[in-house]
Amino acid sequence: MALFSETDKQQLNEYLTDHVVGFSGLRSLEKFSGGQSNPTYKLMADSGVYVLRRQPPGKLLKSAHAVDREYKVLNALVDTTVAVAKVYHLCEDVNIIGSMFYIMDFVDGDIFWSATLATVTDNDLRAAMYDAMNKTLVALHSVDVDACGLTDYGRKEAYFERQLSRWTKQYRASELDTINVMDKLIDWLEKNIPVDDGQATLVHGDYRLDNIIFKQGSSEILAVLDWELSTLGHPYADLAYQCMQLRMPPNTGVIDGLLGIDRKALGIPTEKEYVTRYCQRMGLDKIDNWAFYLAFSFFRLASIAQGVAKRSSQGNASNEQATKAGSFVEPLATMALAVIRDEQ
Repeated sequence: MALFSETDKQQLNEYLTDHVVGFSGLRSLEKFSGGQSNPTYKLMADSGVYVLRRQPPGKLLKSAHAVDREYKVLNALVDTTVAVAKVYHLCEDVNIIGSMFYIMDFVDGDIFWSATLATVTDNDLRAAMYDAMNKTLVALHSVDVDACGLTDYGRKEAYFERQLSRWTKQYRASELDTINVMDKLIDWLEKNIPVDDGQATLVHGDYRLDNIIFKQGSSEILAVLDWELSTLGHPYADLAYQCMQLRMPPNTGVIDGLLGIDRKALGIPTEKEYVTRYCQRMGLDKIDNWAFYLAFSFFRLASIAQGVAKRSSQGNASNEQATKAGSFVEPLATMALAVIRDEQ
């Protein structure tokens, strides 16, 4: 992915000076290494440090890379108990830098890529950090969407039915080869969608450790990042997605997991403990159909990986690791089928 040309930088500087209050003197843009969907850049300017998040150039799948939706939800959450970065401006004019983008505050803190929190040396701090993620997820699912202007942010009914249809279509549109276990997984999911229980909240869609910024050396969460997949939907989707991460093996290259790790020795809760705390905070007795929610999470991640692989094959991916994404699709589907077998 080519960096900005000097002409792009000059045009961007002029645009931001005119549209972002207080902005002046763009000096440099540095692309963040993480992320494979919407390219994200650190902007250094005379007026401070900012973040620019843009759609990738080229032909995009329908509803994918919706940075305008990210901007809307971040702007809506600024006065809630969910920690987010402050947003300044959404630019829908693709002529400025070649695609839609928005500008937000740069939040300086710690991001952890290892689910073991390997660089944290204190077990009590590890436990507190996982508990903070649990509390933040509950806060997110408790947001009054009507009060903060997100009433129309998505349909509330039949969430999993609609999501399964959406991601199946996106997977098929990105399919490079036939993967039998994915076909088998899709078939099982379509036949086992739980009856809609009426729960509908704001959901993040990609709630995981490396999308959270912690205050340095603390369990305090400064910001939840990457709201591209957020919508109104079923809260169990977020909970199962995070628990899926914790079930995966370490060093997979997709989401670092805790499979085979002695969690107690690290102060990290088990899945049962984590889900129990969530239920207690949400006033729930238990969660039925847990196998479906977990299997769906694996399926959706596999579909996302397939989309990244497709873009890479077209020379249109935002991360140099994107070429490897296709190799994760079959293992993810296999893990989902194992969950179905073990949890039923």
